[in-house]
Amino acid sequence: MLSGRALALAVLAWSLLKVAVRRLFDGPSGLALFHENYDADRLPPLSPAERAALPRFSRCIACGRCDLGEAERIAASRGAYPGLMTVVLASSRSMPDFDAAALALAHVPEEVLAAKERICPTGVPFRELAGFVRSKATAQAAPPSDGAGSGEPAALLVAAVTPPAADLDPSSADRAAPEAT
Repeated sequence: MLSGRALALAVLAWSLLKVAVRRLFDGPSGLALFHENYDADRLPPLSPAERAALPRFSRCIACGRCDLGEAERIAASRGAYPGLMTVVLASSRSMPDFDAAALALAHVPEEVLAAKERICPTGVPFRELAGFVRSKATAQAAPPSDGAGSGEPAALLVAAVTPPAADLDPSSADRAAPEAT
């Protein structure tokens, strides 16, 4: 029985042999291998432009300024929208559940995202991040090329939880906790 360094070398040699044999017989590689490995996790590939944009999305320092004035939308969302800071942090770190992020962002109008960009001390591009999240949610909702999966369009999911304008009325009985000023 091998132990320690000898076992590690044996495992490494076995792995190298498996990779070499697989490459000899033209197993999937590149994007095909990516899809084989990550489609079940619903992790979409990123374009070079999207990879370049990720550092701008990750500028958030969790100061909370973008959450000021969001109590009505948070309450009206009935749990779908936890606040813009939370959505930004979850959407810009690792690979999020794009469906959930898109559902949350459905509660924030574009003009509000633009206003939040102006007050963000680190310049997080909220509108660009929202567009990225929505496009990835749509890509995740598309049925796989092999026909498996439900493929329910993200637009239907967003429409299902988007509150009517009446729910955003300031006289609404549902209120979030008072905001600190």
